[in-house]
Amino acid sequence: MTVNRPFAERVKAIKQSDIRRFSAICAAMNGVNLSQGVCDQPAPQAVKQAAKRAIDEDRASYTNLRGIAELRQAVARKMKTFNGLTCDPDREVVVNVGSAGSFACMVLAALNPGDECITFSPFYSYHVNLLKLFGVTVKFVDLQPPDWTYDSAALAAAFTERTRMIVVTTPANPSGKVFSQAELKEIAALAARHNVWIATDEIYEYITYGATHVSVGSFPEARSRTLTMSGASKTFAVTGWRVGYAVGPEALIDRIAVVNDLLYICAPAPLQYGVVAGLNLPESYYAQMRADYLAKRDLLADTLRDVGFEPFLPEGSYYMLAAFEEGRWPGAVAATESILQQVGVATVPGSAFYRDPADGDRQLRFCFAKEMPVLEEACARMRKLRSVTTVASGVGVD
Repeated sequence: MTVNRPFAERVKAIKQSDIRRFSAICAAMNGVNLSQGVCDQPAPQAVKQAAKRAIDEDRASYTNLRGIAELRQAVARKMKTFNGLTCDPDREVVVNVGSAGSFACMVLAALNPGDECITFSPFYSYHVNLLKLFGVTVKFVDLQPPDWTYDSAALAAAFTERTRMIVVTTPANPSGKVFSQAELKEIAALAARHNVWIATDEIYEYITYGATHVSVGSFPEARSRTLTMSGASKTFAVTGWRVGYAVGPEALIDRIAVVNDLLYICAPAPLQYGVVAGLNLPESYYAQMRADYLAKRDLLADTLRDVGFEPFLPEGSYYMLAAFEEGRWPGAVAATESILQQVGVATVPGSAFYRDPADGDRQLRFCFAKEMPVLEEACARMRKLRSVTTVASGVGVD
């Protein structure tokens, strides 16, 4: 018998993301998925071996609600050396179920329904959708391609008496923008003036291309109001492990830890030991990772130019937005569907990432976190688009 009861208002507008939808279609047709940022590459051997040892040693029980001590200590060392932020591993660090878990706990710990939160457009959809799920009003500040600058006056105007938080993602998904120190200083000053929290998602912090990663939480004037979130998913290619962490002032971390316990109990225990091993890898690992991703970025960009796109080269992360000429396809969704059906490569409509979907309706997002042979196959397929005629004009794309 069907239960005839209404759903909660908060979930009535929720639907599967375009990323997951096109990923599923791609898998069903054995295509090449440049849609979802699954990072399907091998994890470092040291990371895998440490997790295996933890399993063999029966480290299968609940952990401390803040995470295992070894991981919190490793995070604190990494934050000091890489991010320039000194933190107490016992009082100012918490391990969560991915950085997405960190963000969910932050929103529940710091915001009430009806509060306002500022973020930038194009945006990471999980941030925006989770804010809406919890009844928070989202205010957007537009980033302008190709270099993803924002208007300082528009940012200042976004703050109101109801603003309680601003979200910064650097390096950003989907744009690949790396916020500069000057931009982060401006954000920190506005946050202080209006007495709001800063939530900074730095999950791609090690994946940059010449740009310098800066953590706003390292600024003395921002330290007491900033939650810095990161994790293992992208750096060690373990997106399905769901081990993230957050660093911030003691009082906030205490509340986040309690929420984390209520929602998740703890992150997977043996996998936390694997992440400890990852955080102890030498600098050469990170240098090689950046070099590999740079080669993949440039291969994809060259391919996209060859088939008539204008790629917006990312300064960080492993995503690239690229624009197609007006009239080639009716819009971004149509372009995504057409490319998937014609050459078997999945992308994401750019319209999925913008405050106003029209702003991204001539853009697609490509993920290049693939093993090189897989990316080369995707690029070979994409080059077949050179012979495809446009929908509107019938002009060949050469």
